Amino acid sequence: MYTLTVIRDFIAQHYLIGGDWGAENQPHSHHYRLELELQGRELDEHGYLVDIVAVEAALERLIDRYRDHLLNDLPEFAGLNPSLEHFARILAQALAREIAAPNLEALTVRLWEHETAWASYTFTLKEH
Repeated sequence: MYTLTVIRDFIAQHYLIGGDWGAENQPHSHHYRLELELQGRELDEHGYLVDIVAVEAALERLIDRYRDHLLNDLPEFAGLNPSLEHFARILAQALAREIAAPNLEALTVRLWEHETAWASYTFTLKEH
């Protein structure tokens, strides 16, 4: 299985709802680190799993949606606690819709909110 990973950093804000988490219940910022891991068994005719330029462009478009925004105000978080886990899933599903590569079988978003905590979500594109 081939794996390609692209990493980006961005800052976004949120506040947690539905429980008493102290300061986390107030709006605050996180310096997020998004690791996008792409996997597939076959390379294309050029020896690539995916067009990395297209992947980077899709990733930048997506991050621009969240960079410097309050996640709680965005429609995809309506009714959800904007947890790290939900955010990783939302990002993975959006990237799966954006990245078109016939050899791509799965993608995983690993989202760090600081150097000691991350959540991930894997989206399977093909069953083999």
